Amino acid sequence: MSDYPIPNAINLHQQSRKLEIGYENEDSFELSCEYLRCFAEVQGHGPGEEVLQTGKEKVNIEQIEQVGNYAICLHFDDGHNTGIYSWEVLYRLGKNYEKNWKNYLTRLDEAGVKRKTD
Repeated sequence: MSDYPIPNAINLHQQSRKLEIGYENEDSFELSCEYLRCFAEVQGHGPGEEVLQTGKEKVNIEQIEQVGNYAICLHFDDGHNTGIYSWEVLYRLGKNYEKNWKNYLTRLDEAGVKRKTD
């Protein structure tokens, strides 16, 4: 049995490009599609092999597919659909959002990449 809670609500807000995830323990996270997409690319690479994702500011999720009783697969509108997000991964992404996002922005800055804002 996992130490991570299982979501009891997953809602996609396509207009704002956010995925809202709720849990019975009253935790709730709103994760941007950009954040999830950039993480999806990193997940498949080993240590030291991370590929910095850029230009994903307007990426959206087209479809959410449940994978067994342990995960979801997100289909992004840029064609990426191989990221499987286990309940544990989703929970950690939500809990560590601030730190992860700050780290991502630092990596962009170090690479000399500017995010495009609306």
